[in-house]
Amino acid sequence: MIFGLGLVSLATDMVADGARSVNGALLAQLGASALVVGLVTGGADAAALLLRLLTGPWADRTERYWRFTIIGYALTALSVPLLAVAPFAGSAGLTLASVLLIAERTGKAIRSPAKTVLLADATAAVGHGTGFGVHKTLDQLGAFLGPLLVAAVAAIEGSYWPAFLWLVIPAAAAMITLLRMRMQVPDTAVLRPRLPAETPPRATDAVPTEKTRATFVLFATFAALTTFGLIGFGVITFHLEDADLVPSPAVSLVYGLAMLVAAVAAPATGRMYDRHGVSTLIIVPVLTAFVPASCLADDLPLVLIGVGLWGMATGIQDSTIKAFVADLVAPTHRGAAFGRLAVFQGVATLASGLTAGALYENVALLTTLVIIAQVIACVLLVLVLRRQGAHE
Repeated sequence: MIFGLGLVSLATDMVADGARSVNGALLAQLGASALVVGLVTGGADAAALLLRLLTGPWADRTERYWRFTIIGYALTALSVPLLAVAPFAGSAGLTLASVLLIAERTGKAIRSPAKTVLLADATAAVGHGTGFGVHKTLDQLGAFLGPLLVAAVAAIEGSYWPAFLWLVIPAAAAMITLLRMRMQVPDTAVLRPRLPAETPPRATDAVPTEKTRATFVLFATFAALTTFGLIGFGVITFHLEDADLVPSPAVSLVYGLAMLVAAVAAPATGRMYDRHGVSTLIIVPVLTAFVPASCLADDLPLVLIGVGLWGMATGIQDSTIKAFVADLVAPTHRGAAFGRLAVFQGVATLASGLTAGALYENVALLTTLVIIAQVIACVLLVLVLRRQGAHE
């Protein structure tokens, strides 16, 4: 089950991240400014997070986790290939591309809480940190292969749009695999471990306690602050195009580098989390503090170092942060919890995109704001650790 969901994510991330690897450069070619790129890409990523406040509880209430997952993946599978039309839409091309990029991220908002519940059920037997880490590795492998495909097609054709058509192939493979899994395991609740009859349920197995809610808010704020520091990759790809640091076909390869680093970081940190707990996440604000100054530098080697830091922090965030929430919250409340976490991260993502776009010409100020945010994030994580220690 873990491997199957991982394969679906691999194929879908070839599609989604193939487009994401060049979204800023594509919008720039269609006439967008740095601020517009920050608004569109930040807004799209924010939509992928904020809408989970609705889709998470809705999935929990209906328990239609498979249905939400399938609809969300289908929206991504349709939106990305349609980006091939944008360069031929004249003055409407920028608007069309913006709408499709937001639609693709909306698909992620629909599927993500439900898919994460399915994955949490499947990983219960092996450990959430390890299971989420393995899944994230396959996920990031697709996020690496997608940009490679886009780069290869763009180099051959001299344009991005033919690459979007090629992404129909992994999109179809993802949907076929997902539908087959749905038929084989219609209810993943059977994968959840059963407590012995004499074992009293934990507090988090019932209605969340006040202490659990407070810990969740502290942790979600920590996640939001670290997300704010990870400036949207759309702004980074815009910078690569604007500063002419790499040829256009190579822009997606830079994103592929970030995803490759994330693929390595996710399982390693997941195993560390299972052994040492949430203290493992202290590395995220440390890495994030260096992202703006390096990723928006005018020196390509420094930019590549920054992209590696961005990828490492992103891989850890997308796997281990979810593992902690899965451990903190009962199975019946996880969809809603992942949705609420996404709200915190969504607001931070939108703020990050707008701030990075607005301060694109003032990297020093942007870096200062990010460092301040990461210092506060470290303090919040210490508070979470103390609350967890007191609870145990």
